[in-house]
Amino acid sequence: MHRQRKAKIVATVGPSSAAPDVLENLFLAGVDVFRMNFSHGERADHIAVHRALRALERKHGRPIAVLQDLQGPKIRLGRIPGGERHLAFGDLVSFTAGETAGDRHIPLPHAEIFDAASAGHGLLIDDGRVRLRIEEVRGNVMTARALNCGTLRDRKGVNLPDSILAISPITEKDRRDLELGLDLGVDWVAMSFVQTAADITAARDLIGSRAALMAKIEKPTALAQISSIVAAADGIMVARGDLGVEIPCEEVPGWQKQIVQLCRVAMKPVIVATQMLESMVSSPTPTRAEASDVATAIYDGADAVMLSAESAVGDYPVESVEVMDRIIRKTETHRLYRSFVNAIDIGIDAIPSEVVSKSAADVADQLDHAVIAAFTYSGATAARIARWRPAAPIIALTPRDEIARRLNVLWGTHSVFSEDIASYEEMIARASATAEREGIAPEGTQLIIVGGIPFGEAGTTNNLRIARISRPVVRNGAPAYGAFEI
Repeated sequence: MHRQRKAKIVATVGPSSAAPDVLENLFLAGVDVFRMNFSHGERADHIAVHRALRALERKHGRPIAVLQDLQGPKIRLGRIPGGERHLAFGDLVSFTAGETAGDRHIPLPHAEIFDAASAGHGLLIDDGRVRLRIEEVRGNVMTARALNCGTLRDRKGVNLPDSILAISPITEKDRRDLELGLDLGVDWVAMSFVQTAADITAARDLIGSRAALMAKIEKPTALAQISSIVAAADGIMVARGDLGVEIPCEEVPGWQKQIVQLCRVAMKPVIVATQMLESMVSSPTPTRAEASDVATAIYDGADAVMLSAESAVGDYPVESVEVMDRIIRKTETHRLYRSFVNAIDIGIDAIPSEVVSKSAADVADQLDHAVIAAFTYSGATAARIARWRPAAPIIALTPRDEIARRLNVLWGTHSVFSEDIASYEEMIARASATAEREGIAPEGTQLIIVGGIPFGEAGTTNNLRIARISRPVVRNGAPAYGAFEI
């Protein structure tokens, strides 16, 4: 089941898509990674979805990646006397630490805010519908001035784009959810409320090597340290919805492009997320602007694009995937696509693994009907090749189930579980048989085979061979596909 595109599709599971038959339809329509959003749903719901996906994996013989998205801390107002308060432009509002307050104050039950906020900092409430500027912080009382008309209501969310809050990005709920996810065997864990690279380090201490760690970029404080966060994480999600609340909307496209480029250079997969086909929550077709938005992420070189409400609670979850698949395929065949994805200067370190991987991509681009077969233990070899965005398909052969699944988010990579190899001859035969079996390379296709000696060890990529798939021979009544080396 080889996808006829390079970029991957991530779909969020929710009430509209949690049934096993719908999950299968989503997979067949093109989903590569299923996102379980732990901001919603019960533990039993997530367990059932994970079991259904693993059953689907066994049925179709293809690795399926499961991404667990942790909720993170939620900063909200307390209970407002009377339930709401209307504000006019220029009104002064007093906030006090605590769940409740008198008639003159608005309750804000997060003491960390009063320690971190300063005069001049922004204060956004209800996804930015109410915008205020902090005038003064004195003890547990904070005064802010309204910058627009609006209404404050009970338990609405609060954002502080200019303040670094002394709040752990992993709450007690997240710890319980993470324990469940790791016990189930999720492949990726997405971390909310990342502010610094130290947040990634703290999360990795909990996760270890049991899953790959993805940092969600949704705060200006994270943008200020984006290079170190990209270096610390295994992957990045550009969470444009929350990010667009905390920074001006006109800045989001530029940051999207910059983060995608940083990730590509660093060989870290990057997902562009939120509101990509938002109108398809209730419409069978997207707006033309939404189609252009998805295409822009593909031209930028993103590894994956994500559906949120469209597949979780929308009326057209499968159709949303089908539309996204068509947009990606059409974009990747446009005459300008290659010039866009090849436009950035990546640079290369003069070490064998980098040189061999770059050479594989270059050779594949010079040959007609070529396929790259990368034998990889950790997934790093496939990532090194993928960052050059070769036109040829990349088959990643790995002896580790968890790596085959994690690689499902990586651009252009068709991951396959393959037992360890022990010789050059076995490497060539295994690559040839896999390429044919997966429907990627018929007889006569040229294979660029990348691996490492000694076999089966991470970090030893030092070998490139070129072979051509040969005509199958019948052994014991079954075809056996081989190759001859060029």
